[in-house]
Amino acid sequence: KNEDSITIRFRYLDSTRNFSLDSSINDFTRRFPIPATHVFLGNTGGPSRPILFTPFLQPGFDPGFHALDNYKWTTDRVRFFNTTRPYTELNYELASKSEQIIDIIHTQNIRPTWNFLLQYRMINAPGYFQNQKTNHNNYLFSSWFQTVNKRYNAFLVLLGNKLQAGENGGISTAADYLHDPDYNDRYIIPVNIGGNQGFTRNFFSTDVGTGNRYTDFIMVFRQQLDFGKKDSLVTDSTVIPLFFPRVRFEHSFQYGKYSREFRDDVADSVYYQSNYQLTLPDAEDTVLLSNQWTEVLNDFSIYQFPDAKNLQQFIRLGAAVQNLSQSVPAKHNYYNVFGHAEYRNKTRNQRWDLELNGKLYFTGMNAGDYLAHASIQRAVGRKIPGYAQLSFTNVNREPSFTVNSNSAFLLPQPGSPSFKKENSTRLAASIYQPSLRLRLSGQYYLLTNYTYLSRYYEWQQSSSLFNVLVLSAEKSFRLGKRWYWHTDLYFQQKIGSAPVNLPQLFTRNRIGYEGTLGFKRLNIAFGLESRYHTPYRADGYSPAMGEFYYQDSVRISNRPDLAVYMHFRIRSFKAYVRLENLNAASVGSSGILFTHNNFAAPDYPYPGMLLRVGVYWNFIN
Repeated sequence: KNEDSITIRFRYLDSTRNFSLDSSINDFTRRFPIPATHVFLGNTGGPSRPILFTPFLQPGFDPGFHALDNYKWTTDRVRFFNTTRPYTELNYELASKSEQIIDIIHTQNIRPTWNFLLQYRMINAPGYFQNQKTNHNNYLFSSWFQTVNKRYNAFLVLLGNKLQAGENGGISTAADYLHDPDYNDRYIIPVNIGGNQGFTRNFFSTDVGTGNRYTDFIMVFRQQLDFGKKDSLVTDSTVIPLFFPRVRFEHSFQYGKYSREFRDDVADSVYYQSNYQLTLPDAEDTVLLSNQWTEVLNDFSIYQFPDAKNLQQFIRLGAAVQNLSQSVPAKHNYYNVFGHAEYRNKTRNQRWDLELNGKLYFTGMNAGDYLAHASIQRAVGRKIPGYAQLSFTNVNREPSFTVNSNSAFLLPQPGSPSFKKENSTRLAASIYQPSLRLRLSGQYYLLTNYTYLSRYYEWQQSSSLFNVLVLSAEKSFRLGKRWYWHTDLYFQQKIGSAPVNLPQLFTRNRIGYEGTLGFKRLNIAFGLESRYHTPYRADGYSPAMGEFYYQDSVRISNRPDLAVYMHFRIRSFKAYVRLENLNAASVGSSGILFTHNNFAAPDYPYPGMLLRVGVYWNFIN
């Protein structure tokens, strides 16, 4: 029915809603792999974490190792397109010190009811400091097939992540290297691990030396068969078949291979003895920690649609069997049997959106884990409707596999602690009013048996109940005809004694011009962007564990992060030019130098000023 027009829509695997591509240019972080509310260890592709309190709220088997999650592709975010023309995106970003990001997307319909997607992304960044190099590769193939009578759907996903991040253990604190003019070239500052490696701009080089190497391969095949009522839509020239399902049967098969490895072939025996209590036979020996698993999952579900003409109202019941096989460091077999239920209803008048879902692990490795979630959203306003939303989530979960006795990353712990199931509750509310350009949100967490990394390798659990309150306000002000101020403000408060340190305030601001400058086909945004958080004792980072750890001795007090930007779009061509970390400027005898580095974590400084240029071009054949 869209053969004479260009229509590009996509959906996600567990959603029936269609989405459009985002063509906005005012917020660069929508395209950058690291969100604006995250901190990272000074190099794109390196370990990162949210600066806002964000506990892991998923039951079941979890390998752990979430410091590189921003660079992973996951099946729940895979897009399934339906296009009337082949669509291609070519994205390239270049930054100082030869940092490069390449992203290629192509999708087209083989037939009107059969689409495929190919996507590849590479992130390669040598870094400003030694042994910081990152080299990430992501691969994706997805396909969506639907029969002409719309009764049968098939979804296929082939997804691969190969993440490699060099580790240097932070810069050496033996001297004040950051303020020494002899070390204005940050690459010659001594670091704690990894040896002395030369700088290379060759992005075809995939060796990161000392560091973490994570690989995933996931294959998902889902089939759906519907039973219901056939109908058709008759136009002047065509007859369009319609189908209104009442019952749907679904089977999902998932196969996955996962590897987590830390390797240091030039290990410093003093560093590992003092921080990890590891005694190496020689002064320089290899440290190798590795976990590998294979997963096979079969999930059977049945849907019932109370209103055949509203596919966004349904009841779903299902059960799944998950088999897990660990091959490294030793062979172990695990399994899980769990059930899940879901109710969704977005009313046909688009005013109410209800969601209830739950998951319970009956038996196996994670027996007793569960998730309960409820959400209600209501459209408010008449001329320009906004919405108000309330949600509740409660999760009971086994701690991540990193604290399992069969994990290579569980080093001998003082006192041999035992770990109970974590229990976390989140209450959330938000209201959004587009006419005011205002969004207000609040989240209240209650947690017990919170598992955390203390020091470099010691896992501990806080049995006492504690609370965290997170409030946020997002507002856009019009300063002139085409001038805007976008501000995000977050307030966090921990209540009770808990191993959690948070900045009380975090804010992000963008002040700039957004318009055409009088040119018909030009859409441009330029201005000043800043981020700031109040001083706090930021988490440290453990290279061998690949995790951030709780520390209560070093206080981080940074200048506001400053950047100037110019983003523009001309038809299907988009470009981004940014000067970042201007806050590092300092005046010395040699003039203005960008050597006043902010810190993401103790011993992990951000780089000085950097130039970032991105080009994004899409083609419709």
